[in-house]
Amino acid sequence: QFHLVESGGALVQPGGSLRLSCAASGFFANYAAIGWFRQAPGKEREGVACLNSVHNTTYYEDSVKGRFTISRDNSKNTMYLQMSNLGPEDTGVYYCAADTDYHITTQVLCWGWVPPDHWGQGTQVTVSS
Repeated sequence: QFHLVESGGALVQPGGSLRLSCAASGFFANYAAIGWFRQAPGKEREGVACLNSVHNTTYYEDSVKGRFTISRDNSKNTMYLQMSNLGPEDTGVYYCAADTDYHITTQVLCWGWVPPDHWGQGTQVTVSS
């Protein structure tokens, strides 16, 4: 059975950087549409960065553009979210997600219009001094 497991969440000071990882238990290359989502305290989960490896496209939510980078390494069955210049507004539980349907565009995935096949369990990121 296919699973996703996030890691890398931590307490970090404002202005700091962090890299989240999401390890897949199966053949990750089959999953063309992948994304990172964030749920801040008291708010709904939102897509912050999505990638479609068939279309070779990425999408970033406006507040993270220029600061976050989504990537994947199929040889390691892992996806990443590199985050820099973090602020308190970036605090939340970060979830990775993946879907085999390459027709799902990055916007559709990140906007939550189509629920992905698989979700990770989440990792906590807290930005505070």
